[in-house]
Amino acid sequence: MTYQDYVGRTETQEDRLDPRLVAGLAATLDRPVPEGEIPPLWHWMLFQDWRRPDGVGTDGHPKRGGFLPPVDDLPRRMWAGGRLEFTSNALRADEVVRRRSTITAVSEKSGGSGRLVFVTVRHEVSGAAGPVLHEEQDIVYRGAEGAAVRAGEAAPDFAADARLDLLPDALLLFRYSALTGNGHRIHYDRPYATGEEGYPGLVVHGPLQATFLAQTILEAAPGLRLQRFAFRGRRPAFADNPLSVLARVEGDRAVAETRDGTGAICMQAEAVLG
Repeated sequence: MTYQDYVGRTETQEDRLDPRLVAGLAATLDRPVPEGEIPPLWHWMLFQDWRRPDGVGTDGHPKRGGFLPPVDDLPRRMWAGGRLEFTSNALRADEVVRRRSTITAVSEKSGGSGRLVFVTVRHEVSGAAGPVLHEEQDIVYRGAEGAAVRAGEAAPDFAADARLDLLPDALLLFRYSALTGNGHRIHYDRPYATGEEGYPGLVVHGPLQATFLAQTILEAAPGLRLQRFAFRGRRPAFADNPLSVLARVEGDRAVAETRDGTGAICMQAEAVLG
């Protein structure tokens, strides 16, 4: 079976947006517990994949295979970016949520770090009122050769309408991992992150950065909603290092990015507002 045979594969899951998860993420992000609609991207707490110990790989992820292609020869797996389109519906605590997932593309490329395999998965999420969002996730598999991260360069000045400065620590990363069911050890196991994967410290989750980006965009555009949101990782961000979240609104569009303490861009995002 080739990787291309996985294109078109689908699965459907159902979950419940437990109010305890909502309260836990609000506390983790230092936000008030939302009354009514949950903020954008909080749905990433749903559809967790918990396995017995013999079903977990050495990196803490579920073992390869199942729904996604079994890319066994490339040990590093990352969520590189994604695109979301929101409807007028939104999710609320205690709501039953359904997700239909489809693998839409699998491609192989060669980069500076060697062979890469990219997998794109489309999710259609619905709640009690009907469709809530359509999402595409880009997953990349890469080998262990080459540097895990390269030195970044300071980016040009960014005229921000809203800004969030924080110092991500191990507690924040651990709590976000627990709330989203993310067992990847690079986020909470420092000896593994540094010794096995070659990072200088614990890695800040890409989805966590994207959540801060969406939050900061909305703070820069009070009264507006996200209609579309796209994000892309540029380089990893690490725990115990300053992280700035910058957002600027230009009419019905917004741009945002995270920067580490050196001024290098870690993640970029674009949004359409309405």
